[in-house]
Amino acid sequence: MRDEETGSWWQQVTGEAIQGPLKGQRLLPVFHDELTFGLWKREKPEGRVLKPDEAVMRAGLYAPANWEETMVKGRVTTSKPQDNSLEPRALVVGVTLNGASTAYPFEVLLKQSPIIDSVGGVPIFVVVGEDNKSVRAFERLVDGRKLEFFVKPQASPLVLVDAETGSEWDFTGNATSGVLSGHQLKKVPLLNDYWFDWKAYHPNTVIYQLGTR
Repeated sequence: MRDEETGSWWQQVTGEAIQGPLKGQRLLPVFHDELTFGLWKREKPEGRVLKPDEAVMRAGLYAPANWEETMVKGRVTTSKPQDNSLEPRALVVGVTLNGASTAYPFEVLLKQSPIIDSVGGVPIFVVVGEDNKSVRAFERLVDGRKLEFFVKPQASPLVLVDAETGSEWDFTGNATSGVLSGHQLKKVPLLNDYWFDWKAYHPNTVIYQLGTR
């Protein structure tokens, strides 16, 4: 990314200026969700969508509808040795806490959701939405107690249940019924990324293995 004010170039994953007058400075990250439009619209029915830049649209510089399918076939070139633990463009959900990083292969998440884990000493879980595309992560410590979650069978929209109290939670991390009704789980920042890119900026990352606790 390039800022108009100084002409500095910024790395989009880390937010660090890598060239120009502001080289070495780092942008403050802002929490964000990566959801499908349908799920977001259901959660935020009054939400507003940014209007596309007309100049960009006229110039044909916008991402086509099949952008992801096209990128999967693209050649991967990096300045660092490639880690072949996963396919370079395998999609992963990356979490970093307290200096520790874990990559959750998306195909594993589809088979095992929610994933109960700990990263950097923080007990968390990662869950895929009912659309099988949207992903969120939460801390699973509530009032000093670690909780374990599972998906309530045949529930739509998605409902999570904690094994300790039987309380029910929605995909936003809000307890909607049970002993813990009204509690809100703390969201954990995550990044949907290609494996080669995540590994480049998180060289000490571990990869979650299916069935691991």
